[in-house]
Amino acid sequence: MKLSFLLWLASMLPQPASDHICLATTIYLEARSESQVGQMAVAEVALRRREAGRWGSTVCDVVRAPGQFALTTTNLNYVLANPKAWQKAWQVADRAIETWTLPNDKRKFVVPHADHFIVADSTSPSWIKGPPLATIGAHSFYRIN
Repeated sequence: MKLSFLLWLASMLPQPASDHICLATTIYLEARSESQVGQMAVAEVALRRREAGRWGSTVCDVVRAPGQFALTTTNLNYVLANPKAWQKAWQVADRAIETWTLPNDKRKFVVPHADHFIVADSTSPSWIKGPPLATIGAHSFYRIN
């Protein structure tokens, strides 16, 4: 599947289907080689940002905010060519969205409070002001806001 097709499909479908596509695509692009725990952590960041409302009121708005997630930095002609990784990302997105329907006190988080992440061995952005809350696989997770 081409990234452009998935984004078009998400724009045509109603909520919550569009958010599911956007979240699964983000998980695939950001963390397809990570464990289920690492993928859930990436999903939590996107869902926490949606809940905060600073980056948009839908998951699609959040993950399409300029420069925030791989969805905006990946060529639209990119082909999601790993069906097993796509299926795993879809399942993680489903579980993450389901978790977010629960009351706050019933949710179990992988990275509580994290609203940003970076690839652990990348250059440190200026917004990092301390140690990460957690490092899972190739990603370090931070609370900035």
